[in-house]
Amino acid sequence: MSKAARTAPTPSTPLGASHSPLTQLVVEALREKILGGIIAPGERLVESRLSEEFSVSRMPVREALRQLAASGLVTIEPRRGATVTAFQGAQLRELVEVRATLEALNAKLAAQRHDPDQIAELNALLDEGMRLANNPDTERTLTHLNRRFHDSLGRIAANSVLQEVMGTLRDRTAVLFAPFHANRAQQNWEDHAAILRAVIKGDAELASLLAARHVYNAAQMEP
Repeated sequence: MSKAARTAPTPSTPLGASHSPLTQLVVEALREKILGGIIAPGERLVESRLSEEFSVSRMPVREALRQLAASGLVTIEPRRGATVTAFQGAQLRELVEVRATLEALNAKLAAQRHDPDQIAELNALLDEGMRLANNPDTERTLTHLNRRFHDSLGRIAANSVLQEVMGTLRDRTAVLFAPFHANRAQQNWEDHAAILRAVIKGDAELASLLAARHVYNAAQMEP
């Protein structure tokens, strides 16, 4: 079978039946469940149960949990095992403050450095997000589109150090935003539209302000 014919498993296909690297498949499956709110913050991640659920051995599950712990989505403690990371109090606010600051810089740089081809890609993502925002059955798709929108904005910003930091931070903070996604879908994409308009105009300060505000709004938190 050629590489092109090797597709990712569908929800009805056990991960163990895929030809792709098992650890990465488990990582992506768990990340989707965590960021989608299916597995709640603080919930235990038991290797044996996950192994059975995904139809894989415990080794790729163990390695996947280690990778997710390195990105901050999972916490591994002696004798207690792995749980979905739960942020509280001051730590929660600190994470949101840092993400808002970096997203503001990301949007500011994008407004200064954009080109027509990159804007076309963002417009296409925006159109798709706006189209699906009011459909409760598309939450999983919207989560992927949201990540793609921010990643595309990051490519326009063209700062590799910033994008490396933001990649991990977006995963960690996405857990905070997951409970509000369904109720904020339309507003999230309206926020994206406003940010993109400022980027297209080259208004770096406005793009920065709107991006920071978007983070606080998504976290249901005041600046």
